[in-house]
Amino acid sequence: MRDLMRRRLKEKRQLPVLLCGLFLPFGQLAAREADVDRFSASLKIAAVNGVKLHYFQNGSGVPVILIHGGLGDYREWSAQIEPFSQHYRVLDYSRRYNYPNDNSERPDHSAIVEAQDLGALLDALKLERVHLVGYSYGALTALFFATQHPERLRSLTLAEPAIMKWLLEIPGGQAELDKFMTTMWKPAGDAFRKEQPETALRITCDYFSGKGSYDKLPTEGRRLLMSDVREWKALTTSQDPFPMLDRDVVRRLKMPTLLITGEKTLNPLRMIIEELSRVMPAAERVTIPGATHDMWLEQPEACGKATLSFLARH
Repeated sequence: MRDLMRRRLKEKRQLPVLLCGLFLPFGQLAAREADVDRFSASLKIAAVNGVKLHYFQNGSGVPVILIHGGLGDYREWSAQIEPFSQHYRVLDYSRRYNYPNDNSERPDHSAIVEAQDLGALLDALKLERVHLVGYSYGALTALFFATQHPERLRSLTLAEPAIMKWLLEIPGGQAELDKFMTTMWKPAGDAFRKEQPETALRITCDYFSGKGSYDKLPTEGRRLLMSDVREWKALTTSQDPFPMLDRDVVRRLKMPTLLITGEKTLNPLRMIIEELSRVMPAAERVTIPGATHDMWLEQPEACGKATLSFLARH
């Protein structure tokens, strides 16, 4: 029986990884389901800001908050729980429309709303000053929270935040934003409005990984994406999913900041991280060799090591 379980786990770890880019953190989630099972049993629920958020806590000491990306949930941090918990009190939660949360949708969903949820969650758990670690749309959420409540942050770690409107003022950025909106974002939103969630996911994957990439995903991969599809619907049909973030406000942030990027990330995200480096010249920056936007899932050890090293100094 043990040999059979080992073979099945090995097969899961060999599933093809088809990355859909920008906010899509599927990556290697299927390979970690065994790790996730033992954390899910300890999930708690906090009623905050008009919603119920599932969260997991482990460890003790200074709090570190992990904020996942789009089309993902608390499970994408499974590889980081143990190493981070050895030094910190880790809070890993699912944002309002992500598995296993079941909250009513609102037409103006955005990172501003997510930042409000985060503040309410910290209040409910009586966490005053924290380290924030955000990934993709979760990093955008963390950045909005930092601009609103800088006094509550010990440090800020941002892995390719989706500050899409900054592309409008970056040379070559307008073309990248137009391609993103017309080829994927708006068609995916239209598919959701027609109650065709699988079509929306297919459009998303086609844009980031090539035609037919969604259909090549294993059944488990599709199931994992579908478990978080309500957030993707909320974002792609939102009135303003990417609110403008004032550069001057970001420039005035004083907390220690770490910027993490993948060596092989997408062009718009590369442009945004370069611009963020210019706006925050004191920020430290780490590039994960060989990684795409899904760096935390492709190379969890390298990302975790870089972040823990940064946190140890702040």
